[in-house]
Amino acid sequence: MSLFAIADTHLSFGTDKPMDTFEGWQNYTERLKKNWNSLVNQEDVVIIAGDISWAMNFNELRADFDFIDKLNGKKIILKGNHDYWWNTVKKMNAFLAENHFNTISFLYNNAVEFEGFSVCGSRGWLFDTNESQDEKVLNREVLRLKMSLDSAQSDEKIVFLHYPPITANESCEEILFLLKEYGIKKCYYGHLHGVAARFSIDDKIDDIDFKLISADRLNFTPYLIKKF
Repeated sequence: MSLFAIADTHLSFGTDKPMDTFEGWQNYTERLKKNWNSLVNQEDVVIIAGDISWAMNFNELRADFDFIDKLNGKKIILKGNHDYWWNTVKKMNAFLAENHFNTISFLYNNAVEFEGFSVCGSRGWLFDTNESQDEKVLNREVLRLKMSLDSAQSDEKIVFLHYPPITANESCEEILFLLKEYGIKKCYYGHLHGVAARFSIDDKIDDIDFKLISADRLNFTPYLIKKF
């Protein structure tokens, strides 16, 4: 079995917001499907680290999840800043069951256990927390990540975030503190595209390997995390 990851699929089969208008995103759903199914086997797992769909509600989301569900392997999804369809876990699991989306599950206030390691994560948040509302959201996301880490049963914990915890010129100290406190060695994140991706960190800092896994950065090809 293998663990793969990708972020920012930005699907819009149920809405009118195609990403093809952006440079490098032409025919991206066809490319994603081809690359995904050529690498991922049915027994493999793929983490999708946020910004899954442009849908605003479950009705608009159905076609996007149908696309994801039919891709090879099991998928574990965490929240991004554009996932406006996101709801309570109870309602989201009911949506999966009602539509027989059997290959999809959620990473939200929890950890997912594998042989010898745990997958943890949260959405994360912005660096600039001068606004009181941003500070509240950041504090909540830090708590969610801590809940995920605390629920992990393995010593090796791999962390997935949507927002980058660090870039070339900024860092989210609250998130970085947690990563260091829990001895995290690998952290994967999305959110950055185009020009902004130039400021991404794909390097080891303070003994943590950081990597940007946004779909366009990976040429719409799931990134192999590890075999197990």
